[in-house]
Amino acid sequence: MTAPAGLIVLMAKTVYLDFNATAPIRPEVVTAMVAMMEAGGNPSSVHQAGRIARNRVEEARASLADLLGSKPPEIVFTSGGTEANNFALTAFPARPLFISAGEHDSVLAAAGEATFLPLNSDGLLEMAALADLLEAADEPAFVSVMLANNETGVIQPIADIAALVHEKGGILHCDAIQAVGKIPLYFSELGADMMSVSAHKFGGPQGIGALVVRDGLAVPPLLKGGGQELGRRAGTENVAGIVGMGVAARSAMEGLKSYQAVAHLRDSLEERLLVMSPESQVYGKGAPRIPNTTTISMPGVASELQVMSLDLDGIAVSAGSACSSGKVKASHVLTAMGASDEEAGSAIRISLGWLTTAADIDALVESWTKLYRRKSPKYAA
Repeated sequence: MTAPAGLIVLMAKTVYLDFNATAPIRPEVVTAMVAMMEAGGNPSSVHQAGRIARNRVEEARASLADLLGSKPPEIVFTSGGTEANNFALTAFPARPLFISAGEHDSVLAAAGEATFLPLNSDGLLEMAALADLLEAADEPAFVSVMLANNETGVIQPIADIAALVHEKGGILHCDAIQAVGKIPLYFSELGADMMSVSAHKFGGPQGIGALVVRDGLAVPPLLKGGGQELGRRAGTENVAGIVGMGVAARSAMEGLKSYQAVAHLRDSLEERLLVMSPESQVYGKGAPRIPNTTTISMPGVASELQVMSLDLDGIAVSAGSACSSGKVKASHVLTAMGASDEEAGSAIRISLGWLTTAADIDALVESWTKLYRRKSPKYAA
């Protein structure tokens, strides 16, 4: 696949291993978006230009539904994953709210007064705690648990969680933003009532996402003022963004099998780093994970120093979520898994993608090893 010119310049300088922050936009997406922007048209207009725009929006909705295993009318386009999460978390304010302790900041910030569901040391939800809370609740609850963690890649048993929640009359929201395009996904089989997704995590443009709302679940409109998105989100649609998301969905669906190779690269990376530093910890290694993600510690060396040192060597990784105003801080996900602040503060996230090569892994291992030998207390004189 040929990369767009801007990406070629970036990749010539950088080994990009931060796909969970944002994936490089796919060239076919750029082409489709430019064509749509040149064509113009408001999808709410009844003339030809409007009808063409409407057709493009609905084609994209159908493509995204194919990727997500949902029905096209269940998809509500939003400005991104954060808006989708906020939409879901504020839709049923009268219900008791339970969220997992490892959720993304866009869920945590929208949750307000919520009860946190604990994680075990592997990053999996403590199912017994969820069952107890649901049983003790005065009324049916609203529960939010992400499918794949953005920092560790740990996959939660959403279908089992949904069964518990629904048994007590509750509603389940699932942030699936990091899972889309990396593992097969079927909304109809997950059992969730709502699910958030974001285009730029699987090669689409930034600034466009969706909330999938189970057929038959009535939700109040997020925005009022028009009948767009079946009355659930008013405002003229971001047509070019939606078209780009649809094209990215088709490409992501076609590329799902390629993530088997990504998993092999990720596993090789972990093995090589652990041979160098047996005292390092790969968080969530004992649980099912999406194939591209590893969060590993370098004991005694701050996450921020690791990120900066790797960046100086032309390697892009991150420490935790990229949605924290550019700050590097100890991960709440890792502390929820039992890590101390010091342990969490020495971990970085490395996230691979469909463009990652064995040479990229070699470069990362070389740079990481160089820093480890220079800064680790193990090598201190």
